[in-house]
Formats: sequence, C-alpha cells, structure tokens
Amino acid sequence: MGRIAGRFARVEPRLRAGRLVLGLLSDLPRKNCWTIAEWAGEASPHGMQHLLCRAVWDADAVRDDVREYVVEHLHDDAAVLVVDETGDVKKGTRTVGVQRQYTGTAGRIENSQVAVYLVYASARGHAAVDRELYIPHSWTCHPDRCRAAGLGEDTVFATKPELARVMIERFLDAGHRVGWVTGDEVYGGNPKLRAALEERGIGYVLAVACSAEVTTGAGRFRADALVQKVPRRAWQKLSAGRGAKGQRFYDWAVIDLADPAPGHRQLLIRRNRTTGELAYYRCYSPDPVPLTTLVRVAGSRWRVEETFQSEKGLAGLDEHQVRRYPSWIRWVTLAMLAHAFLTVVRADEQARPGPADLVPLSCNEIQRLFITLVVQPLHDIAHRLGWSDWRRRHQERSHTSHYRRQAASQT
Repeated sequence: MGRIAGRFARVEPRLRAGRLVLGLLSDLPRKNCWTIAEWAGEASPHGMQHLLCRAVWDADAVRDDVREYVVEHLHDDAAVLVVDETGDVKKGTRTVGVQRQYTGTAGRIENSQVAVYLVYASARGHAAVDRELYIPHSWTCHPDRCRAAGLGEDTVFATKPELARVMIERFLDAGHRVGWVTGDEVYGGNPKLRAALEERGIGYVLAVACSAEVTTGAGRFRADALVQKVPRRAWQKLSAGRGAKGQRFYDWAVIDLADPAPGHRQLLIRRNRTTGELAYYRCYSPDPVPLTTLVRVAGSRWRVEETFQSEKGLAGLDEHQVRRYPSWIRWVTLAMLAHAFLTVVRADEQARPGPADLVPLSCNEIQRLFITLVVQPLHDIAHRLGWSDWRRRHQERSHTSHYRRQAASQT
C-alpha cells in the first residue's frame, strides 16, 4: 500500500483503500462495499462507496504502480504478455458496458459486462497488469447513456483487439521489454493488431480459426486444408507447459508462410493426442526461433485462465456491485493489486528451498495464512448488532420506496 500512497489526495481515502484491499484478500464469502465495510469495522458502507465513486485518487496511476510492482518481482527475460477477456453476468441495463453478448464465464450469450485484461506471465508467476472495459456499440451510439454511466464525452467504440493493442503499447511505452504476445482467436484474427506488434518488433503466437487463410510458397490455403498436407514425420510431441495434472503434451507441426515483409511468419498447428482435435496459431518473430519456443509461448495462454480464476476466487475481481465506470475501474484496479500481492509473495516463497515433503505454497494457502496470522479483525456484539439494524433499516426504506413507485404508477 505504501507504493500507491502518493496517488491519494487525502489520508482518509488512502487508509480506507488499504482496508478495502484487505477486505478483498479476506475469506468473506461475498465481497462488496457492504460486506467489506462491516468486516473492516466501519459503521456503514457509505465510506467504501465514497472511495469508489467520489473520493479524489488516480486509479490509472495505481494501475501503473501495479504494473511496475509485478514486473519488478516477476521479471523474466522470457516473459510473455497474454491478452484475453472475461465477463461478469449482470442483471438490468444500467451497469456500464452491459448488454447481451457472449461471455466465456457462462459459455453462452448472456446479459453481461466484458473487460479485456493484459497478463504478465513469467516463470516466477503471472498477474494482470492492465485492464480495459469493452464498451459495445449499443452504448457508444447513445452519449446520454454513456454520460450517465460516468464515461467521458469522447468515448468511442473500440474492438477488443484495439483495447489489447492500447494496453500492449502502454506496457511498452512504460519502458518494459517483452519478446512475445499471445492470445485467442479474437486477437489472432485481427490483422491490425498483428501489424502493430510486427511494427514494434514483438513476436506473437496468436490463435486463429480453422477457416483462416494463409499464404505459403505453394499458394493460399485455409488452415484446416493446409493441415492435410503435413507429413506424419513433421509432427513432434512437445509439452505446452505444466498443468494441474503434470505436463500437457500435444503433437505440434509448423509450416513456413510466404511474406515479403521482414521477419519470419509461420502457421503453428496443435493436435490433441487423445481426441485429435486441432488448433491453429499465426506466428511471427523478428528472428528465426525453434519450434519449442513457439510451443512455450502458445502454452503461456493458459496462464490467463489461471489468473482470472485466482483474481475472482481470491480477490473478488467479479464481485463488485457498481454501475458506473469510475467505480468499476477503481474496484478492478484494487483487486488487481490484491492479487499481485499474493502472486509476488508466492514467487518469493517458492524461490526459497523448502521441505521436500511439502508442495510449494499456493496463492490460496498464502491468503489463508495472511488473513489468519496477520489480519485478525475482531468485532464486538455491538458492532454486529449495529450492522444488522443498518441492513434492516435500508431494506425497509427500499420496500417503502418500491411500494410508493408502484402506487404512483397505478394512479
């Protein structure tokens, strides 16, 4: 918290932000302004809500602090930037960016809010270092709706690959160097993103659809047609990295692509050794690299799923109950900070030799130990009863207001 202290204009919101981050790291079954305020010993949720809505502090500067913190402690010359989006299922139509759209969280089209994240993945660990909320056309074409949600007057529609490009360029412009970027088909199918990475001299391994067309020395082919021409001897069994059940072995093949521009472009193909399912990746590197390097980068994409799972399960990334953009951006930034803390502690602990009969500390176990041994919020009966009264009084006001609106609509 000392790293971000200078981002707050007053000491009160700075201290409250510290309590909010501790609440995000707590073992509360549900994390929002109400539950965290009660857990932190405050008399009502108003202070936490003020912190997210109106208090003076710079969330983008805190985001930059999180990025520097993560890179400083997880730095690795072979690190990979992973771009991906995740969605939060929502009700109603007033939450910023919400509409009916596909979200991988639900695995189908749902009324949801979707955000794109940039994850720094290294051998020491992985954590999100940037975030951008996806604002659909249904919002940007209605300035009044955007204004009511706290979005700027100049808000324009941007695709998910465009948001990814903005975050990658922000990372590079901050003075950091990374050799590779990876992502799924949403990003691999976007030629503007690929061109921007090539212009910056950044290699990529980006997934593409089976229908993607690529040009080889023999002509132009769909990816799923080109795979039929790969000889059996061209496939190699390689691991895409360690998973929960050990090494993830697949069969891999690579095909050189024809392009007069500088650099080396290839089509990487992955085949499941059990089901035969195929996946395709467009690859670029300024200099020639071995197949093992492309496979390592492709395997890094799983890190983003682990990051989302950890940030949501341990740091309450998706449990916010806010509608306006300023509140959303502040909540997710502090959640990123909370998760980065766990990731850095885990990396430092695993760098030390431990007992051979114990598995290394996980982020989950570090959270349990931290809350149990370091943070022990104890509140008396009066505090608990006070919060019970506050909740019931708020519910009564809500019921009364609802009945009045209902009666007025019927007259």
